[in-house]
Amino acid sequence: MPEKPEVVTVVKVLQKHIVGKTITDCKVYWDRMIETPSVNNFIEQIKNQTIESIHSRGKWIVITLTKNVLLIHLRMEGKFFFRETTVPRNKHEHVVFTLDQKEEMRFSDVRKFGKMLLLDKTTYTKQEPLLSLGYEYDDPRLTTDYLKERFASRKVPIKTALLDQSIIAGIGNIYDDEILFLSKISPLKEAKQLSKKDCQSIIDNTKLVLEKAIALGGTTIRSYTSEEGVHGRFQNSLLVHGKENASCPVCKSTIIKIKVGGRGTYYCPTCQKLHLRK
Repeated sequence: MPEKPEVVTVVKVLQKHIVGKTITDCKVYWDRMIETPSVNNFIEQIKNQTIESIHSRGKWIVITLTKNVLLIHLRMEGKFFFRETTVPRNKHEHVVFTLDQKEEMRFSDVRKFGKMLLLDKTTYTKQEPLLSLGYEYDDPRLTTDYLKERFASRKVPIKTALLDQSIIAGIGNIYDDEILFLSKISPLKEAKQLSKKDCQSIIDNTKLVLEKAIALGGTTIRSYTSEEGVHGRFQNSLLVHGKENASCPVCKSTIIKIKVGGRGTYYCPTCQKLHLRK
């Protein structure tokens, strides 16, 4: 599933293609992709609105229109293709936006998990799904005191806690592993057991990992690409994720894979030794 760096990369691609253009038509071929409003209202309301700007919030793409905000979650395999209006629609292209009556922006999703919401421009930050999101990785409010407070009552492994979007928005399974490795924290350590030093390491390495991944265009894993023919390069910089049985780049121990909270988790048992606090 695309995480923060991949979403930022997609946003940059969309900015080049669609900012300033007007959505002159919209067709929906898979109704369940539209979470709100109803499909008919979604189509009618979005027509003739101009795309003013695009940014990301956590793993959500936020497209600001004339009157509304369009929120899009790529989920597992969502991606955008740009086509001439005369090109036949592929069966996996489920939502088609016509731009300036000249070209189409098509949302393709083989697994049909992607979601779109059209919300009021003045209130969207005060309602779900954005309301409960935690701070962004570069938000100055992301401090050791904040993390300590959020982790204080969490008995779950830190691997699981970092995937909680209400704490830090945008971290997924891949970057979770990388952050914890650089922080020298076992993914099995209970979140409530983390010290202030641990929390600061997580903050520092979250910034380090995500900023590097953004600079490299994200990580191309399975079917993710930001646009046709464009692949992220951060997978070449992964230290532990996907490296089962490889040597640790620090101590040369063998990287292992386990399940934590049902998620495949890669770590070095030597560098990330589990130290239990009494």
